[in-house]
Amino acid sequence: MKGNCFTLVVLLVSLVALCGCGKVRADQAAEDPPPAKVSQAVDINLFAVDHPEQFPLAAATEHPTTSELVVTGAVTPDVSRNVPVVSLASGRVVAIHARLGDTVQKGQLLLTIRSDDVSGGYSNYRKALADETLVRTQLERAKDLYAHGAIALNDLQVAQDTEAKAKVDVETMAEHLRLLGNDPDKPVGMVDIFAPVSGVITDQQVTSASAVQAFNTPSPFTISDLSSVWVVCDVYENDLADVRPGDTAEIRLNAYPDRIFRGRVSNIGATLDPNIRTAKVRIEVQNPGIMRLGMFVKAAFHGQTKEMYTIVPATAVLHMHDRDFVFVPAPDKKLRRVEVVSGDLLPNDVSLQEIRSGLKPGQQVVANALVLDHVLAQ
Repeated sequence: MKGNCFTLVVLLVSLVALCGCGKVRADQAAEDPPPAKVSQAVDINLFAVDHPEQFPLAAATEHPTTSELVVTGAVTPDVSRNVPVVSLASGRVVAIHARLGDTVQKGQLLLTIRSDDVSGGYSNYRKALADETLVRTQLERAKDLYAHGAIALNDLQVAQDTEAKAKVDVETMAEHLRLLGNDPDKPVGMVDIFAPVSGVITDQQVTSASAVQAFNTPSPFTISDLSSVWVVCDVYENDLADVRPGDTAEIRLNAYPDRIFRGRVSNIGATLDPNIRTAKVRIEVQNPGIMRLGMFVKAAFHGQTKEMYTIVPATAVLHMHDRDFVFVPAPDKKLRRVEVVSGDLLPNDVSLQEIRSGLKPGQQVVANALVLDHVLAQ
């Protein structure tokens, strides 16, 4: 009986051990990682269209052209054509007949000044006239006395010298008034200042009732002749070998991007900017009347060496977010969007555009990228 009980206890213990091992194995299986799921990456530049045959393709071709350097700059006045309006008399401004930015003609009235210099000039002129009248009378009397032997020849010569000096004083005082801008025969206390040249007033340093000092700086006005202006550009040190004095440059204004102006390089700065390592290049340009001072421009310098560029239809280039793209065929009747660096339109055919990089000659591109982009956006 005791042996049967012992056997039963051993069997129960073994059964409990077996159940515990089964639970351990089950727990380890639950902790294993799940099977990996592989998902295909999405190419955001790859597009599928229902009818790709609706978008005709065009082949990129080669085009020989000269190397080109494009730099930025600004329109500035020609300093040799800046003419100061100088006042030769000191006084107070009583009238201003022109303003900053006005276009004036040579001889146009700009400013009126009330000046004591003019009043003093008329006083000295009238005194000189009175002295000349007196010495002329004394000379006539001396001539009469000398004719009758009443005075010596020396006294007559002294009277003649005095009358000659009096005439010089009158002429000097009259010329002083004319220099101030006044008529000696019309006494006034005002001075009118006229434009010495034709041009645009680019600086004004006077207002109504302000004081003006003779020969003082800054001048009341500065007139700039803008018929010829400078375009000053920054050219990096590494690109200076492509620019030479006397070269022709093509100028494009941001305000008039469709118009091309041509100028000549007249000077290359002898000192580089130590911060950005650029030299100032000065281009002289004839102003047709639309160039304003401070306008932002792009100047293009063409080199002597020939380079090959890829040419595509201008409609094949999609301009988006300051970048350029073209669409090229891809496998499975799909289209791929490729970023490129575009150049200028051909001067003899504006329907074609240069591609500097990103596309090779012989590749097919969608001829009308904008239409395709609208279809894909729907």
